[in-house]
Amino acid sequence: MSDVYAARRTRLRERCHAVGSQSAVISHPANVRYLAGAAPHGSVLLLGEREDVLVCPGPLDDRAAEARPDESLRPHLLAAPGGDPAVAAADLAAAQDTDALAVEEHHLTVARHRALASVAPRLRLTDLGSAVEQLRVVKDEEEISCLRVGAEIADQALGELLESILVGRTERHLALELERRLVDHGADGAAFPTSVATGPNSGRRGHRPTDRRVEEGDFLTVCLGATYRGYRCEIGRTFVIGTTPADWQIELYDLVFGAQRAGRESLVPGAACRDVDRAARQVLDSAGYASGLQPLTGHGVGLEIDEDPQLAPAAMGKLDACVPVTVEPGVHLPGRGGVRIDDTLVVRPEADGGPELLTITTKELLAL
Repeated sequence: MSDVYAARRTRLRERCHAVGSQSAVISHPANVRYLAGAAPHGSVLLLGEREDVLVCPGPLDDRAAEARPDESLRPHLLAAPGGDPAVAAADLAAAQDTDALAVEEHHLTVARHRALASVAPRLRLTDLGSAVEQLRVVKDEEEISCLRVGAEIADQALGELLESILVGRTERHLALELERRLVDHGADGAAFPTSVATGPNSGRRGHRPTDRRVEEGDFLTVCLGATYRGYRCEIGRTFVIGTTPADWQIELYDLVFGAQRAGRESLVPGAACRDVDRAARQVLDSAGYASGLQPLTGHGVGLEIDEDPQLAPAAMGKLDACVPVTVEPGVHLPGRGGVRIDDTLVVRPEADGGPELLTITTKELLAL
């Protein structure tokens, strides 16, 4: 992996030089991991003019090889506890005779930015912007492999839950059980807080589980994700509890399923992000559900659960091959509940079989 990390840093260095900065301090944790490997919490990366340095707040631990920083980086440990690795990195950059330093202003607080300026007053600070996030959009096959394993773990955890008795159990209890099962199957942890929503809560995006108990006839919406080696995937499904679905439930489910299929089929290299959103949204809008629609149809995933690109009405840009995204349309009807279907896929050209579906739990409307 050292060669992979080095190549990523070279690409970022080229971007820095293009805007007149010889060095950069990377402080956003996901970006540090992308460029340096699994560094200790709070570490920052100095992309230096003469050498690259990983500035750590404490000693490196004895992690497994796949969970350690890039060995080609020189680690610099803070001499005293409580120091700021970003400030130390700026000081090291000044010692390398750098006169311009790019920083991630979107991640730094005002106070931290001022501290950087004060420790090396002759450095000209520039904004790196989202340069690293842009590099992260297209994944290599090793990254996709991690997402694939995470999706398998999430599928396993969800499949086991569906085999258990659900009536009478609370949303909160089911969410905790799912997160335990993720870890049991090898995940680093949950990719985000697991959402379990029943009855009138079902279909809400980002619903926080409550003490409401599952009742017969409810819609049950589950959305969970696994983190594996830092990479995060997502799956969401909707079921009916304990009885044959009502006509309105079947109708709503079929509409959301059709919208999700339209979005998935639009995932081709070169497709405009807003067109993928439009393909899914039009199915539901034309059926009269415009007021119940969510603000976006999907988003990128990777080292963070909500990355670029965004699949939304005002989204800019087009999809590239090897970009993993979610497609997750849903409708929530106040007081009644709703449906959400959510998959993680990788954009692939038609010659390679089209979009690769990572989350494979059935999308059939099951009565549990």
